[in-house]
Amino acid sequence: MAPYRRERGPEFYETALNYAASLWLQGLPARCLLLLNRALGADLKGDEEVLQRWPLPYAAVRWTLENRPDEEAHFLGNPRRHYQHLATRMVPPRKIQRTWRAWACWYLSREILPEEAFPADTLQIRNEGVVEPSRASIAKRLDEHGIGDERALWESVVDQ
Repeated sequence: MAPYRRERGPEFYETALNYAASLWLQGLPARCLLLLNRALGADLKGDEEVLQRWPLPYAAVRWTLENRPDEEAHFLGNPRRHYQHLATRMVPPRKIQRTWRAWACWYLSREILPEEAFPADTLQIRNEGVVEPSRASIAKRLDEHGIGDERALWESVVDQ
């Protein structure tokens, strides 16, 4: 990813997706999710050819969470908490867009992963007054700040 330190366009996006897949194949699901996050942070407008081949990776996030290997053999961490922290600590560029994409992935993790094994960071929620957004709120913000039919794409993944 080093060659893309400054340029975060279509080539960065596709490279991040390919790297995420290679990390999954190496048995590194937590790092795979981190690279999917990086792909979601790419600077895309919605009309790029790469998005025809590789839509925004909400389905890949879902698949990774659903097919997570045994935690004892492969570190996954706590994706729900990770996405909560990512959403609440986002920095520029495209801070708002990237924040709502993090919340969209948080919602997927909350729906897929058992809460007792993957709890929210209740201390952060209490101390910082974090309000966990509803599905409708996330959908609205993806409409406002996403690209193309991002909301529809995300909702189709949620409804699988």
